[in-house]
Amino acid sequence: METKTINKLKKYSFVFLITLLPSCMNSYNYEQNLSFYDIKVKTIDGEDFDLSTFKGKKLLVVNVASKCGLTSQYKQLEELNKEYKNQNFTVLAFPSSDFANQEYTDSQKISSFCQKNYGVTFPIFEKVSVKGKSKHSIYQWLTEKNKNGKKNVSVLWNFQKFIIDENGQWVDYFLPTTSPKSKKIVKWINS
Repeated sequence: METKTINKLKKYSFVFLITLLPSCMNSYNYEQNLSFYDIKVKTIDGEDFDLSTFKGKKLLVVNVASKCGLTSQYKQLEELNKEYKNQNFTVLAFPSSDFANQEYTDSQKISSFCQKNYGVTFPIFEKVSVKGKSKHSIYQWLTEKNKNGKKNVSVLWNFQKFIIDENGQWVDYFLPTTSPKSKKIVKWINS
């Protein structure tokens, strides 16, 4: 009688394990295989935007702020974008107030500031958080190894740069003080 009970328990445990295992694996694989292109973002105007639009392009993703000592980097970002846009490259800007509250609260003001002062033509997305508990999913992917598959990185300040290859794979990052037109970034675009 005891052997029958043990055999039944083994059988049910095995069935339970077989039933549960695929869902656990799917959850794990989802984390590991989350693509840059799967992340949901909105434009500066609040419209949904599909990042898969950028498949086949090299990307420079930057957290920007309008009232920062590094804001003048917008000029170099725009020059870089214009110079290499015909080589399947683009800059993506994500405004953020996470560092000393240096971004406008109004999306229209952000857009107007970028256009008026720097003639920005590259995409600017909605204002997001790039650190902490409310970190946007795009910055979770950019900064967390379990999502990007490469490296854990902290965003240190405004204008930190991340490079993404044509297949949506995380490649590297550059500190906020690194010029957008640095030799390393330009070399990567041309590689």
